[in-house]
Amino acid sequence: MLMGDKVRKHFYFSGRVQEVGFRYQAKYAADELNLTGWVCNLYDGRVEMEVQGRDPAIDRLLGRLYSAKWIRITDIEMKVLPVKQGEKGFRVRGY
Repeated sequence: MLMGDKVRKHFYFSGRVQEVGFRYQAKYAADELNLTGWVCNLYDGRVEMEVQGRDPAIDRLLGRLYSAKWIRITDIEMKVLPVKQGEKGFRVRGY
């Protein structure tokens, strides 16, 4: 993949997104889709995520989260960030 093909996006997810396996669903999907970044729970009940890779793969990751059995996303805030060179893997962070 060329670096020009990659994008990095930062998300805040609201809804029923904690205590429903959100972070691990994101991790498994990101690993399968060769995405990098991280995901963590926030104290206010939201989930924060940065993900990097090709746009179609990020869209598939979001689709999997929307279709997961227990997860109910009601709002997403998103912004595009600069690509991080040399990042490897996708990890679960946080408390």
